[in-house]
Amino acid sequence: MLKKLRLGISAKLFIAIFSTCMLILIIMHWGVRLSFEHGFIDYIKRGNEQRISLLSDALAEQYQQHDNNWDFLRKDDRLVFRMLRSFEQNPDANNPFPPHGWRTMFWVLDQHYKVMVGPHSAPPADGPRHDIKTDSGHVVGWVVSAPVERLTRSTDINFDQQQRRTSWIIVGLAMLLAALVTWLMSRGLLAPVKRLVEGTHQLAAGDFASRVEVSSQDELGRLAQDFNRLAGTLEKNESMRRAFMADISHELRTPLAILRGELEALQDGVRKLTPQSIVSLQNEVATLTKLVDDLHQLSLSDEGALAYRKKNIDLAALLEMAAGAFRERYASRQMRLELHLPAFAAQFGDPDRLFQLFTNLIENSLRYSDAGGMLRITLVAAETGWRLRFDDTPPGVSAQHLQQIFERFFRTEASRSRASGGSGLGLAICQNIVEAHDGTISADHSDLGGLRIEVHFPG
Repeated sequence: MLKKLRLGISAKLFIAIFSTCMLILIIMHWGVRLSFEHGFIDYIKRGNEQRISLLSDALAEQYQQHDNNWDFLRKDDRLVFRMLRSFEQNPDANNPFPPHGWRTMFWVLDQHYKVMVGPHSAPPADGPRHDIKTDSGHVVGWVVSAPVERLTRSTDINFDQQQRRTSWIIVGLAMLLAALVTWLMSRGLLAPVKRLVEGTHQLAAGDFASRVEVSSQDELGRLAQDFNRLAGTLEKNESMRRAFMADISHELRTPLAILRGELEALQDGVRKLTPQSIVSLQNEVATLTKLVDDLHQLSLSDEGALAYRKKNIDLAALLEMAAGAFRERYASRQMRLELHLPAFAAQFGDPDRLFQLFTNLIENSLRYSDAGGMLRITLVAAETGWRLRFDDTPPGVSAQHLQQIFERFFRTEASRSRASGGSGLGLAICQNIVEAHDGTISADHSDLGGLRIEVHFPG
């Protein structure tokens, strides 16, 4: 079986534009032809009617000047042509005579229908006829002209053929020009599309580093920009996915290895089953449970699946509740917890998720600040909403790590133990909760020497 011919977008665009050009050319060709033929015939007809009208009036005047007798014309038949020449030398600007080659034959007849001037053939019965009248209204002759249609049928055939040949030559040249222009246009218009197609194929094949050149600011240019942004996002997501999987495997491998080693030691009798060994096993299980719970919370917040039940709440009261749950733990490490809050701070949000946000941030400062330090929580009104700051004491975070602390599994010190550093997912969950409330969260250096986490809630 023969495969169906599949035309590409370049061929389709070429055919569409070229067909449109051809249709317009053919319509214009026939329109100009019809307009020329009919308009030129009307032009000749009006010129001949004017000629025989002027000629009949002039002959009537001459007839009366020569004692109402046609002998002057029979003796000098060239008089008529001199009259016509005088008309041509003094033409009427509104009704010009047609060219010499397009004038019809004419006859001058007396009152007895005898030919006085004109060809030897009999005057046509269907030709235009104009009366020659005296001042008293008597008809003393006629000026008869051959029909314009007969002129066009006989003398116009060569001219018509010449015009047809010329017009078709023009059409042929126009077709070639249209084909060339259409081909160049189709190539120029589709060049960005072809680059996008090639880039899409590379992207579909897994080459997320693929980019296309942006050569214009029109719709195709904006599409190319969007393609590059999409490719950049996919490249970043792929890099994050690989790093995420590597981090998860690393985080899970260590506690599992410890559990396996201790269980094998108990099984082989190397270690005895004591309360201390049970506590060690429970600590590793707790570490795994915390990691799995954090991963679950992060996946829910990434998908927007966390249930947000927003209502009007008091941020100041919610912060006092969260801080109250940590006062004993802060006191156990000789750390101070200071609150600088207004009497009331109205906000529209989910109290449970915001409480989770505050506890994560307070927990983060407790883990990473040295003993004997402090955490200062400040809530102030901003131009649009509320501005919340968490300032703690050293150690701080280097400038190059400030924008990375919200990434998953990120720790400022690679050697930090899991007991103090946690899973590295708390701040990533905080960022998702803040963004779900249309807010922003950022990190900076604190004037206390440690880290400042700043959250802005819109009003």
